[in-house]
Amino acid sequence: MAAATADVLVDTPEAKPTFLQTQMGKNFLLGAAIASVLAIMAAIWLWSQQPDYKVLFSNFSDRDGGAITASLDQMAIPYKFSEGGSAILVPSEHVHDARLKLASQGLPKGGNVGFELMENQKLGVSQFHEQVNYQRSLEGELARSIESLAAVGSARVHLALPKPSVFVREQQRPTASVLLNLQQGRVLDIAQVSAIVHLVASSVPELPVSNVTVVDQAGNLLSENGKPAGGTKQLDPNQLKYVAEIQQRIIKQVESLITPLVGQGNVRAEATADIDFAQVDTAAESYKPNSPPEASAIRSQQVSEANGPGGANASGVPGALSNQPPGAATAPLDGAGAPAAGGATAAPTRKDSTTNYEVDKTVRYEQRPMGGIKRLTVGVLVNYRRIVDAKTGKVTVKALTAAEVVQINNLVKEAMGYSQARGDTLNVTNAPFDGVDKPAAPELKLAWWEDPDNLPLAKELGRYLLLALVLGFLYFRLLRPLLRPVLRRFDEITVPPVSSEPEMTKEEAVKAEVERIQLEEAETNIARGYRENLAMAKTLAKDDPRVVANVVKAWVGANE
Repeated sequence: MAAATADVLVDTPEAKPTFLQTQMGKNFLLGAAIASVLAIMAAIWLWSQQPDYKVLFSNFSDRDGGAITASLDQMAIPYKFSEGGSAILVPSEHVHDARLKLASQGLPKGGNVGFELMENQKLGVSQFHEQVNYQRSLEGELARSIESLAAVGSARVHLALPKPSVFVREQQRPTASVLLNLQQGRVLDIAQVSAIVHLVASSVPELPVSNVTVVDQAGNLLSENGKPAGGTKQLDPNQLKYVAEIQQRIIKQVESLITPLVGQGNVRAEATADIDFAQVDTAAESYKPNSPPEASAIRSQQVSEANGPGGANASGVPGALSNQPPGAATAPLDGAGAPAAGGATAAPTRKDSTTNYEVDKTVRYEQRPMGGIKRLTVGVLVNYRRIVDAKTGKVTVKALTAAEVVQINNLVKEAMGYSQARGDTLNVTNAPFDGVDKPAAPELKLAWWEDPDNLPLAKELGRYLLLALVLGFLYFRLLRPLLRPVLRRFDEITVPPVSSEPEMTKEEAVKAEVERIQLEEAETNIARGYRENLAMAKTLAKDDPRVVANVVKAWVGANE
């Protein structure tokens, strides 16, 4: 039994270590671990350096999307699509540059087709198709022009172009309809709508302004064709703005003039202006009453005078009495009625005179522009005078004197341009303000972590802090322990040991060298003896295994 045991102990070959148990395997595992940690740290760093993507274009057609992405690939600008593919995102530092470069290429073209449709005309196309393509091109160009407005997101234009006729009575005017999709939160005022109407009317031949209709995405009629019947005209936003500017100017003038007298915050003023927006053109002719002839200027005068021959006509009473001989002649008292010589009567005389005088006439032509002030109404409220006691610091209020109120009233009249003939009214009231002497409420100030302006900065700082924590954990807990053995070996190889003992003399050095050689020889002899003894034991076990078994049995018995 002992011999069998000895055979097992001696003849069993030594177990070979695996690759991972060898020094090379351990070095390989160490290098793989270090590389893995470095790769993780590099990936985290690259992830933290990813650019911030922003929207380049959105709500584009598929054709424009393909052209835009192809151009971005040529410009080597990275891009990605948002959820649903409704927008193209690029790094924030490339947004403006990419937009300018794409705009130079005419991108995005939009969903409307312009006059480029006429460039792809096929040979043999009919006149009807040419007319349809021309109308589509004209509608697309008008839509593109309208979409260039800041408040308009998209637009569609529909044109109705009737066929020309040789008969004047059968000729029809073209019409146009414009559908606007406005930007969110944006509106168009009357002037902008009118500009769109005139733009369309000026682009289509013989299209009157009244035949253009503009509608927004909510179905509201924006053009002037939607006025109520009867021609009722209301104030447009420009006129309302003009009224508000006049009222604010008057308020500012009044408050700036009264504030030095009563102090800052102790005067309030409001004004209401009645503005005449009617444009009046007046032409009048007036005639004065007739003046006396001697006071009037003569325009023309005509005088005519005629003298006729003597009367040979029969005279007297008709009848038998006329046939009787004349009676005895009597001489008149004076020579006025004396008969003419030879028995003939005096010749008749006729004189006509016509005089035309100048007529007074006044012609007056007056043109009054709109925007004149018809009436002003101003109200001014002045606070009581505040008196602070220098000793106690107590604040008391006191009403203004009558003279001071009159002075303020006169100043306000001068500031507002008061006109009694125009019917202006002014009311100046002196009364205490409520809450003037109360302490002012503390200003509400948000904490720095509640301020929305600091949120982007906080996110960026948190991002870098998280990155530093992760990289620090990987370095100090994983990479540094793995590198410690490598660095220790590197130091042992590259850095020679530094002795802290003092320098020895030449004799001491020789003596130490001799002792070192003797020590090495002794160690060599011991190792040689050990190897010789081991070889002898192996030979003895091979030649006489029984003796070896007895020795081993004796050792086992001794241990017990």
